[in-house]
Amino acid sequence: MEKIEPMAEFFARRVGMYDEHMLTDVEGCKEGYTKMVELIPLECENLLDLGCGTGLELDFIFEKLPHLSVTGIDLSPEMLSALSKKHPDKDIELICDDYFKADLGETVFDCAVSFQTMHHFRKEKKEELYKKIHKALKSGGLYIECDYMVEAQAEEDFWFSENARIRKEQGIGEDEFYHYDTPCTIENQIELLKKGGFTSVSKVFRMENTTMLVARK
Repeated sequence: MEKIEPMAEFFARRVGMYDEHMLTDVEGCKEGYTKMVELIPLECENLLDLGCGTGLELDFIFEKLPHLSVTGIDLSPEMLSALSKKHPDKDIELICDDYFKADLGETVFDCAVSFQTMHHFRKEKKEELYKKIHKALKSGGLYIECDYMVEAQAEEDFWFSENARIRKEQGIGEDEFYHYDTPCTIENQIELLKKGGFTSVSKVFRMENTTMLVARK
C-alpha cells in the first residue's frame, strides 16, 4: 500500500535538499522563478507569499526589489527557519500557519504569489482561499500562481481519485494536510480563480507541467 506523509513532516525531512531539487529536478521551476520576477511590478511595495517554504522565489524577487516588504506563510517551521537565515536583512514577516485559516487582511497587498504549493489541495479549499487572496489585495493588485497543472481532465480525475483511495486506505480525513499531488487542469484552475473573484486570469508561462497564471483584482 502506498503511504503518504503529513505535509509538515514531508517538508521538514527534505528541507536540506529542497532548493537543489526544485532548481534542478523539477522541469520549468528555475525558469518559472525568473518569469515570476518579471511579472511583479516595480511599484510593488507589499507582497504576500503563500507557501513560501525556504524562500526560493524570494531569492529571485529580492534581486529586483531588495526593499520589498514581504509576508510569508508556511506550515513548516524548518522551511521558515531556512528562509530567515538566507535573508536576515530583509523586511519579512514569517507566519508559521495554515494559509487557509490565516487572516490575510483586507486591501493590504500590492501583489500575492504562490509557487508549487496549490496542487496539494481540494478545489473547494482553493476556491475559498482565492476569495481571501482577492480580498487581501489592493485594487488592481496581482496574484501570480506558478504550479503543477495538467491539460487533460482524465489526468486530473486520476490523481484526485488516487488521492481519495489512498486516504481511505490509511484512514486520513480529506481536510488533513498530507503530501500528495492533485494537479488541476489549466482550465479548471483558471475557473477556480474566477470563482474566487478575479475577473482577469491568463496563462503566461508553461514548461512541461510547470504553469504560471496571473489574476488581477
